[in-house]
This record gives sequence, C-alpha cells and structure tokens, in this order.
Amino acid sequence: MKFEHFALNVPNARAHAAWYVTHVGFTVARQQAAAPYTTFLADSTGRNIVELYSNPGAAMTDFPAQHPLVFHFALVSADAPADRARLEKAGATFVAAAPQPDGSLLMMLRDPWGVALQLCQRTTPFPMP
Repeated sequence: MKFEHFALNVPNARAHAAWYVTHVGFTVARQQAAAPYTTFLADSTGRNIVELYSNPGAAMTDFPAQHPLVFHFALVSADAPADRARLEKAGATFVAAAPQPDGSLLMMLRDPWGVALQLCQRTTPFPMP
C-alpha cells in the first residue's frame, strides 16, 4: 500500500484551497464545484495530496485552539525567513522559530484559518523520489 491523500473538513474549502494554490504553490488535482466543495490539492512533486472539503454534517477541528504540534503541514523551504514574510503578507501568522542543532531552521506559522504550517529549511533535506 502507498499513501494517497489526507483530508481536512474545513469551514470554507473553496477559499482555503485557493489560498494554498496562490501562496503555497499547490495545484488543484480535482475539484467539486458544488457543496461540499471537495478539492484535492497536490504539492509540487504531485506525490502528496490533501483533500479539503466543507461538510457541516461532520465535526470540524478547531485548529486555532490546538497546539501546532498536534497537526501541521510541513513544507520544504529553501529560505524560511523569506517564505515566512511572504506568507505573513498573505494572511498567515507567525508562531515560533526553532533553529536546530544541525543548522536546519523550522518555522511554525498558521494559515488564515488557523491550520499550522511548518516551514522546513533543512541542512540535509529528506530524499525525494
């Protein structure tokens, strides 16, 4: 078996998906125009997919109330400080910076809906296929 996608039930899937496309560089792999506005977003490799939808019949996680280490998107960043500044201008909020002993830099932010984003500027990146 291999990973296909993970899903988040969010209050405004259309706006949330559009923000990730515009500011994070995700692309729409599939999208439903009617409620619950299911949208599958792919990262730049096309190998990681997140599904966002707005289904009021199911519980929605209160992301702003959760510690960012409970759940976060971890995104590769070649320049975390620059990406932080760019994302803050787009409505993200800064949470914390965590320089690592090996010289890597991790920065935690929240998107405009409170979902945590971790910018990972690693000295030794994970291997990508």
